[in-house]
Amino acid sequence: MNLIVTGEAVVLELRPASFAARALGLAIDAVFHAVLLVAVLLGLSAAGRDLDDAAGRALVLAGVVFCLVVLPVGVETLTRGRSLGKLATGLRVVREDGGAIRFRHAVIRGLTGFLEIYLTFGGLALAVALFNDKSRRLGDLLAGTYSVRSRVPAEPATPVFVPPHLQAWASTADIGRIPDATARRAAQFIRQAGRMAPASRTAIAAAVAAELSAHVAPGPPTGTGPEDYLAAVAGERRNREFARLAQMRRRNTAVGERLQKLPFAE
Repeated sequence: MNLIVTGEAVVLELRPASFAARALGLAIDAVFHAVLLVAVLLGLSAAGRDLDDAAGRALVLAGVVFCLVVLPVGVETLTRGRSLGKLATGLRVVREDGGAIRFRHAVIRGLTGFLEIYLTFGGLALAVALFNDKSRRLGDLLAGTYSVRSRVPAEPATPVFVPPHLQAWASTADIGRIPDATARRAAQFIRQAGRMAPASRTAIAAAVAAELSAHVAPGPPTGTGPEDYLAAVAGERRNREFARLAQMRRRNTAVGERLQKLPFAE
């Protein structure tokens, strides 16, 4: 997974496409363009029977350029890095900084793709993609782009609740001064705890609990485990935030109702 920090200090988690996914998407696009080219050439041959050889060759060349260069460039530009093959495999082409590609990126990829995909039957593209970590073909290297996975399975929601034996303590604890970064680390641990090795799970839980304890008072009852402590703090913080938002909504609703009953609203 690639971690990219934007100019606004936002961290993007992008998963580069695997070599197999890119090869499959490339094959789907190549087959589609080849079939479309054959259909266009058959149509041109039927419509241009009365043309001389020079005009016929010009039409054939125009059909080849349209199907293998103009169409891929136009589709990638309008869809911001998607194509038929990428839609089928759940991929998208992005810039190296994680942003959407523009027309110039699509033009470089399209012109280079004509050489490395169609003139070499995909051999050059596959050879270059095998020797870099993001499976980038030559067009990607020149354009400064690469393919990422756009269809990532959503993580199932992890229920967070205050353990019954800590509810009395959590309801009176001062947890309003927890920094957002610390709260995020605690929530991330709770989501990923089931996938951790036992030793790592215990060590990380203790470290996050120690960091959290600096902002929570009073301390938990004696004998409270780190994971129960994290669950209690995260669950109580969520409950209080939910109650605060609900109270704000009720207050806004009451203010709105009073505004609708102005003395001059007859």
